Amino acid sequence: MPYLLELLLLLTVTSTLRASAQRSVATVREDDVRCLQGVKSSLGDPDGRLASWTFSNTSDGAVCEYSGISCWNPNESRIIALSFSGFGLTGSVPSSLQYCSAATTLDLSSNRLQGRVPPALCDWLPFLVSLDLSGNQLSGPIPAELANCRFLNSLKISDNFFSGQIPTSLASLDHLKSLDLSNNDLDGQIPPPLGVKFSAGTFAGNPDLFMPHATFDLAVLFGRPEAAAAFGFVFGFAAVGVPVVYFSG
Repeated sequence: MPYLLELLLLLTVTSTLRASAQRSVATVREDDVRCLQGVKSSLGDPDGRLASWTFSNTSDGAVCEYSGISCWNPNESRIIALSFSGFGLTGSVPSSLQYCSAATTLDLSSNRLQGRVPPALCDWLPFLVSLDLSGNQLSGPIPAELANCRFLNSLKISDNFFSGQIPTSLASLDHLKSLDLSNNDLDGQIPPPLGVKFSAGTFAGNPDLFMPHATFDLAVLFGRPEAAAAFGFVFGFAAVGVPVVYFSG
């Protein structure tokens, strides 16, 4: 009798877990489709790049064939990447992206998007590894909350109209290997950890940015190590570097 009770309990637990898993899969599918429906409806698409998004095919994996979309598994509608570079899209960053929560890549570069980056973006897409918003008309401050995308490896927001200071919180992104903030309207001090970690090109085109006590490499200035050495000898300081205030631009 105890054996039968244990067997019955095991079957009940198994059945419950299976039903829960099925509901989870259904929720993922419905949410990712909802994400794309919102993206299409909220963005202007003058070039018709999203025309293939008809949503008429409701089978698993159908959205994986849509232009700009990649899935974790081609047979499941769970989106891993949204890549819309150069699509000519207009509007603002869609709030419906919150329903693509499993995505690791968001590329909206080289479009005509305007407005501010939603501070909640990284709450919507917490697993982002690559975020590219470059080449748009986005404005306002860089959200400090981008640091909540703690898996970010690449962040590119160059060639926009971002203003204000660079959030010091970005220095907490331990996995960040590529950063491009160039050609915006940023001002103030470059957070020292970022200034040390990334090259001058990262901050170029923001004439009001500065980094105190940066090291000026004379070899880079003159293009030839021997010229830098001669200049340093004449003026009495070492060619390996001297503290200066660094202005990007």
